[in-house]
Amino acid sequence: QVQLVQSGGGLAQPGGSLLLSCAASGFTVSTSGMSWACQAPGEGLEWISSIYADGSTTVYIDSAKGRFTTTRDNAKNTLYLRMNSLKPEDTALYWCAKGTRINATAWGQGTQVTVSS
Repeated sequence: QVQLVQSGGGLAQPGGSLLLSCAASGFTVSTSGMSWACQAPGEGLEWISSIYADGSTTVYIDSAKGRFTTTRDNAKNTLYLRMNSLKPEDTALYWCAKGTRINATAWGQGTQVTVSS
């Protein structure tokens, strides 16, 4: 069955980096659109980024552009979010999803990212 298992996250210093992983089973990430979303304290769910099934196109929310990078490793069937230049406002729960911004159908379990000095 379709399943997404997340790892990574944790505590980082402002300006630091984290790598979030999303290991997929039950489908192939190389031929699926995939997304990342987050929920900060007191806020609703916010889309961050998608990588499309064409194999190359990625899109990002403005606040992530130039800092976050979405990639996939086809051999490992895993989606990644590399988070650089982290800011305290990046503190949130992060989820990966199968599908793009408007057609997500399955979600990972979520992982906490905390950015603090």
